[in-house]
Amino acid sequence: MSSEKYLQEVTVGEITVHNQKIKLCEYDDNWPVLFQKEAAKIYNALGTTALKIEHVGSTSVLGLCAKPIIDILLCVEDSAKESEYEKQLERVGYLLRIREPKWFEHRMFKGKDPAVNLHVFSQNCEEAERMTAFRDWLCTHESDRDLYAEAKRQLAKQVWRYIQDYADAKTRVVQEIMGRITEQSNPV
Repeated sequence: MSSEKYLQEVTVGEITVHNQKIKLCEYDDNWPVLFQKEAAKIYNALGTTALKIEHVGSTSVLGLCAKPIIDILLCVEDSAKESEYEKQLERVGYLLRIREPKWFEHRMFKGKDPAVNLHVFSQNCEEAERMTAFRDWLCTHESDRDLYAEAKRQLAKQVWRYIQDYADAKTRVVQEIMGRITEQSNPV
């Protein structure tokens, strides 16, 4: 399935066409502060429905370049049950943009001030675990952080119709790094 067809299938509302290069910023010490404010806002909106709130993605890794968008991981009991969290998130400024029932029941909400991608998964979801493992590895393995940063910089020079295409293009380097993470956590 083409990326455009897939985006049409999973996007809530209109698909955003990017048609430009990706803007990467050098690490900003304010990113963790922005995350803390958003995490508090999410927790206040959801209470005990929010089982885990974590800063993930490149803005969570000290020294890593990133798009200036805070990625947040939210784990709830069952992400497929949107009625348990969607309205509360909308009230505090988050809009449901992606619904992927066939991919770990992932939901993605967008926040605007600051720019946030809020990824919602069910508790103990393997993709949520992968996201935090990748973050933790990059925080402690400078050579892989540099490898990932260089791949991002090279890809950012290209014009991308959709931002998701840029994200998908990073798959090779992410899989290479994830292979090392798996190898270290499961030695032969």
